[in-house]
Formats: sequence, C-alpha cells, structure tokens
Amino acid sequence: MENSNTHNNTLNAPINGTLTAPFIAPGRFTDAQAAVKQIQAIYDNSLAHLRSSLDAFVAGTLKAGRVRACYPFVRLRTQSLTRQATASKRLSFGFVQGVGTFETTITKPELFEGYLLKQLDLLLKNHGGELEVGTSNEPIPIHFSFADHDHVEGNIPPERRALMRDVFDLPDLGAMNDDIANGTFEAAGRAQPLSLFTAPRIDYSLHRLRHYTATSTDHFQNYVLLTNYQFYIDEFVNLCRQEMANPNSEYIAFVAPGNVVMRRVGLTAEELDALGKEPPRLPQMPAYHLVRKDHSGVTMVNIGVGPANAKNITDHIAVLRPHAWLMLGHCAGLRNSQALGDYVLAHAYVRDDHVLDEDLPLWVPIPALAEVQVALQQAVAEVAQLPKGELKQLLRTGTVASTDNRNWELLDMRKLSQRFNQSRAIALDMESATIAANGFRFRVPYGTLLCVSDKPLHGEIKLPGMANQFYRDRVDQHLRIGMRAVEILRELGAEQLHSRKLRSFAEVAFQ
Repeated sequence: MENSNTHNNTLNAPINGTLTAPFIAPGRFTDAQAAVKQIQAIYDNSLAHLRSSLDAFVAGTLKAGRVRACYPFVRLRTQSLTRQATASKRLSFGFVQGVGTFETTITKPELFEGYLLKQLDLLLKNHGGELEVGTSNEPIPIHFSFADHDHVEGNIPPERRALMRDVFDLPDLGAMNDDIANGTFEAAGRAQPLSLFTAPRIDYSLHRLRHYTATSTDHFQNYVLLTNYQFYIDEFVNLCRQEMANPNSEYIAFVAPGNVVMRRVGLTAEELDALGKEPPRLPQMPAYHLVRKDHSGVTMVNIGVGPANAKNITDHIAVLRPHAWLMLGHCAGLRNSQALGDYVLAHAYVRDDHVLDEDLPLWVPIPALAEVQVALQQAVAEVAQLPKGELKQLLRTGTVASTDNRNWELLDMRKLSQRFNQSRAIALDMESATIAANGFRFRVPYGTLLCVSDKPLHGEIKLPGMANQFYRDRVDQHLRIGMRAVEILRELGAEQLHSRKLRSFAEVAFQ
C-alpha cells in the first residue's frame, strides 16, 4: 500500500537558469508492484522532460540555460538483524547485510520489471517495513534518454552539437565505475548499495550492448552461450530456424542482428513486435536470441578471439543479471592422452589473460560451481549417448589456462611446459578464465566446456583442411550439449542456481 504522504511537485519553471523535470517526493510502499509502478512513473517523467527539452534545443527554442532530470531511487531502512539472519539461510540474495540505510538508482524499469518485482518483494518479505521510492539527485545523461532507434545528434549542426554539454548532463565516467562489484566501495556517509550497478552504469552497458551486438537489449535471454567461432553461430541459427518451424516449440521467436525477428509458426505478428532490418555488415560481437515468453530462452554471442573481447562483452551482459553464462569454444589440448574432439570441463582456471588484474586480484580463487558442472557433465553424457562408465573417454575435467598471447606456441617451450606441469593445466585457450572470473566478479553463474581442436605440444597443429573436417564433425554436437545444459539449469531454477559461492559476507541485496 502506498503511504498517503507521497505527492508530486510538478515544477517546470527554470530554477537558477536550470529547467528541472517534475520532482516526485519520496513515498513509502509495502507492496512491490506499487513501488515498481512509482519507479516507472518517475522515470517516464524524467525521460519526457529530457526529450522535449532536446527537441526544443534542436529547434533553437529552448529558453533555459541548463536542463536536468534525475533517475528514480529505491531505499530500504533496516533496524533489526533478526529477520535478515532467517532470510540468509534460505537464499543467497534478497536481504541486506546489517542495520542502516540501503538504496540504489533505477533505470529502464520496463526492461527490468520482472527482476525488480522479485528483488523488492524479497526485501519486503525478509525485512518487513516499507520501501521508499522517489526522485534521486543522480542526473540522467542526455544520451541515455534516447530511444533505441533515435539518432538525434546526427540532425544537429556540429557547432550546435558542441553546445550540448553546456545545456545537458553528459555521461560521467565517475558515476559508472565497478566499485560495488569489485568490493572496493566505501560509503563514507552515503547509503549502502542495494545493487551491484547504479543506473548510469547500467545505461552505459545497455548502449554498449546495442552497439556491439546489433540487437536490442529487450531480446537478451537469461541463459547466455558465448563462443569464439562463427561455426557455432551457424549451427545455432540452423537450430533456431528448426525451432521456429515447430508449432509445438517452447520458443516463440528467433532474433538475429538488426533485430530481425522470425516468429514460430502459428504465432501472430502482434505477439512479438520489432523494427528489424538486417545490418549491412555484422557487428563486432553479433548476438542471436532464441526467445521464450519468460525470457528464459538462450542468447548466443560470437565474442571473437581474445580475453579483451571476453571481458568487454561480459562487463555489459552482467547488468542484465542473467541466470548463467557458459563458454563453448575450442582449446589446445595439453595432455598426450587427449584426442582431437575430446571435451574439457573446466573446474579451475589459470588466469594468464591479465585483463582483469586491476579489478580482481590474481590471488582471488575462481571456484567451480557444482550446479553448472553437473549440468554440463550430464549434458555431455546424454547428447553423446555414452554408456555408463565411458564418459571419461570423451570428457576430461581439469584446469584450463587462458592466455593473452595468440601465438603462445612461439614462446620458450621449456618455461611453458613447466608452468603447465605446475598448474596441472589440461587445456589452453584465450577466453575461458576471463569469462569465469567476470562471472565470479559480477555474481553470474558460469561454466566452461571446451573442445580440443589441436595439440601443439604434441605436434598436432590446426591446418586448413584438417580444421574444416574437425568443425563439421564436432560443432553440432558441442552446441547441442550446451543447449541441453541450459535446459537442465532451467529445470533446476534460478534461485537454486545463484550460488552462495558468488556472494561475499558484505553483499548487496539484489541478485
């Protein structure tokens, strides 16, 4: 129920030369749905104010010297540890640590509606009392007010575009850091955080995702497959088209770069609307989405080669709070007993990639997550149709090393062999450790299943003809294993999947 002291102050006149959006004072809520509705109202008011002001600026009719609108916030005040202690035994999220004031800014409430409802409902159940919702003092950068298909700046003359910084708030990198996720945030008189990401940080990543993947963030699903080879994407596209031809499929649509939508037979166009057009060229990391109504479908992204790409895309996907991401790719087998086409299930990682050294110290262990490991192992056995006891002939569990050197084979082999021997590594690639480490950092369940495509230490390097035959023989099976693993994880349920291993003792409440 909404407290009666909630009110709107629709002040639109310039204050000290600044035209501010309608201010909505903090209100108190004991119902998550009512709280989310108020968050949406505040956000809509702020965006409408920025967009109308921008239109006036472009037309040359804006009279204010400055324009500002701010994000909505949600706040929780706690006074007792009793209910928190009970809640922490049931779930790894949904409660705050300690007594005090906790808050976060919110963006895109329509995109995150289901997520917000769940997180706020858990806070109310676990702590009682009320939630406060109001207008924060965190400005919305004008760039983050554009709709997905808006390209307003392109219509502004260069000399007028240069004046935008004097009128509107621009993105502030100081408000977009990962201090909360990295465990380096210091309140220093401020409220404690409720979520890993602030609204500006989320907006930044949502814009980056659209740029890198050429698809709207609305289409991203809760289970993400990452790969470093186009062959896997080709097989995924084939599988998605087969699903769309099946009127009984659990999936309702397939979305390709450019937001090109193919709907399952039997559905009407109104059941998933999109403005789609195939892009003239593929983006840097194209994404493809096999959509379910509850967003528990599968998104697959070709991240390309290298740890920088792996960090880049997972930095941004993390703000969507997926239930899991899995790496399906190729690796170099380091053991003589391995054969081309064998699978490697990573249970530990040697982080020789270096891209996360400043965010996550090397001394931090990256644990294997039992739920994901079991799902991947079960999926291999089922898809490969292996008799009981023969799984180890195809699948080996062990340590995977990830490097940032594409030509690692040209390094001093004596030193390499020593490092591999000491670490017990059984495979080497360029992305898996980064993806797992970022999953750990951002509390996103992760897993890695690789396929041995060459064995340089043993004289078996990839040659064009040999590689093509290998891809034809293995990629389809590997992808189907990944898809089966997603089904197993989905059946397990998100609450069971989000492991306590990923949560610190001073953790935010939001999943």
